[in-house]
Amino acid sequence: MSNAWFWALGGMLVAALWLAGRLVTNEYVFFMGYAVAQYILLATAWNLLGGYAGYINFGTAAFFALGAYVSVAINKLVEVPLPVLILAGAVAAGAVGLAMGYLTLKLRGVFFSIATLALAIVAQAAVTNWEFVGGASGAYVLRPSEGPWGGSYVEYLFYVMLLMAVGAVALARTIERSTVGLGLSAIRDDELVAEAYGVPTLRLKLLVTVLSGALMGMAGAPLPFYVAYLDPPSAFNLSYAVNTIAMPLIGGTGTWIGPVIGAVLLTTVQQTAMVTISSAFNLMLVGLLMVAFITLAPNGIVGLVRNLRRRT
Repeated sequence: MSNAWFWALGGMLVAALWLAGRLVTNEYVFFMGYAVAQYILLATAWNLLGGYAGYINFGTAAFFALGAYVSVAINKLVEVPLPVLILAGAVAAGAVGLAMGYLTLKLRGVFFSIATLALAIVAQAAVTNWEFVGGASGAYVLRPSEGPWGGSYVEYLFYVMLLMAVGAVALARTIERSTVGLGLSAIRDDELVAEAYGVPTLRLKLLVTVLSGALMGMAGAPLPFYVAYLDPPSAFNLSYAVNTIAMPLIGGTGTWIGPVIGAVLLTTVQQTAMVTISSAFNLMLVGLLMVAFITLAPNGIVGLVRNLRRRT
């Protein structure tokens, strides 16, 4: 798909969703749409490091929660528009990503994954003891009743998250087709060989770590207004880490479209199961799907489609 077609289709998708939103009267549709767009953003952000470079990150919840708590902290001090909070969350999470990269990117395989998991645990402990943002008791955030251009504020949150998700997918696609993407693929295949051929491995890994962290912080920044009450167990929920790994695996890691497919499919199934069965069923459902895809289609839906095309 050429760049012109990609941007044309992306623009038409956003326009179609906006027009459809004008006809929707049930606010739950926007709640569900927000969740889908949020996970597209998170899964795409994870894929930058985990899919393209092959460094499995278990610290998604740390960056996501950091963006959320930056919003809470700023909102307590001064009232600013949501885009400013999103920018602040991106800067804070990107800075933490840079620091984490310098400390952990020399580690490889399971050691790097354990280090990122430790980051999430340390961050949760720090927030739990930070009374200014509610500490262990959590914090209430007053959500405006209307968005800046009319309509409900939940509808506004959905469109903001949708635009961020489209931007993240466009960024991932650009990286995938650039020399940066080629360098990351070389790192994923064999980092030592990539270094021997002159690929600036540390620089590329730091770049995607910062971008990944910043995008996760952006995803978390609107969360306090979406849920209206934020506490450490919900902000650092295990489901964020599990879902953002499962979605690219199911859709297809190392491709810009894979996380989108996985996020749309898995979030829709989860939201439906939560309404019809039980919210406790979600993680088990994710586990079952991950086992099924790892066993039957290790390269995800994208890889499965490619294999079928080759056979025909």
